[in-house]
Amino acid sequence: MSQTTADTAPLAGRGTGTATLEATPSGPVAAPAARVAPASAEDRAVKRSRVIDILDAKGQDSLLLTTHTALTWYLDGSRVHISLAGDPIAAVLVDREGDHLVTFNNEAGRIAAEELPSGVTLHSVPWYGNLHEAAAAVGTAGKAAPLAEAAVAAELRAARQQLLPAESARYARLSADVAAIMTDVLSAARPETTEFELVSALAARVVAAGAEPLVLLCNGSSRSGFRHPLATHSPLGRRAMAVVCARRDGLVANITRWVRFDAGTPEELDAEARIAAVEADIFDATVPGARLDRIFAEIQAAYARHGFGPEQWELHHQGGPAGYAGRDPRVTAAATDTVVLNQAFTWNPSGPGVKIEDTVQLTESGLQVLTVDPRWPTTTVNGLERPATLQL
Repeated sequence: MSQTTADTAPLAGRGTGTATLEATPSGPVAAPAARVAPASAEDRAVKRSRVIDILDAKGQDSLLLTTHTALTWYLDGSRVHISLAGDPIAAVLVDREGDHLVTFNNEAGRIAAEELPSGVTLHSVPWYGNLHEAAAAVGTAGKAAPLAEAAVAAELRAARQQLLPAESARYARLSADVAAIMTDVLSAARPETTEFELVSALAARVVAAGAEPLVLLCNGSSRSGFRHPLATHSPLGRRAMAVVCARRDGLVANITRWVRFDAGTPEELDAEARIAAVEADIFDATVPGARLDRIFAEIQAAYARHGFGPEQWELHHQGGPAGYAGRDPRVTAAATDTVVLNQAFTWNPSGPGVKIEDTVQLTESGLQVLTVDPRWPTTTVNGLERPATLQL
């Protein structure tokens, strides 16, 4: 039986808190714009049906969700973090009667006001309590212990694959915002701009867009050999790469862009064209019904085919399905998931001094690039507009 967002059930005798307006010597603090939980009732109904199907297949009555990826997917975009490096501050028990979100008492007020989807019952536990034990105990008197998320990790990943209409629209908006941020920030860069200055500008814009910067990378020309370059005080020099992975409403958009301040060397221009050709081959292999391990084999062959050598794939991960995790999962020879329509991907082939990366969605009309800004220069590769290096 569904509950409303007004229904709360404190655990261990502790209720939820209430927010108060703090005053300063200059007067009361202005109330911020209200946040509304992004969840779509229609999308959530489909997600709940998918989870119930998992319970049916396993012969179980309830499932405990505990990871960021599963929680943000099932709640359809609720923020369940405080520290980006910390564990979720919520757990959700899904049973045949309804959905139960359990959080700490010092988080319950904000969760109720800003993050709780309709139809989910809110419970609180003391801030020093055991979140997972409390969530597992919700309504379990006389019942079997809930199924652990880890026991159905593959099934949940399959349930997340096909993005639904409302979340697809949210993903497209986020991806376009991130692409525009890249254009704005890199267009203002100069050779003397430091890597830290560039990523701090990116971070400020990402946060201002209501998103969380999960990954920020940058290398100037002196550090172009690093595939995961955390920023330093080094100046950009003659060319630079920037990488952003930004999360909003649970979904993660991933993008890489390059900028240079000269015409580029013949070797660089050739490598840029060849890495785009590798990506084009990966895109051609990303079709409904394809298995990830077979796409991975195509990735390996594409590197050799376009002059990067047969071992290049070993020097960096190659990306994979995207959505509520940066990669869900990273593709390897052991990944046997099957590609479906409306699934999102971020492939990121790379070579010495080159990399290409966008977030895309597989639609009935083919791959749609989500991280796109019409102001960014492009080149046509196999019929698809792909990002070129921005030359300033």
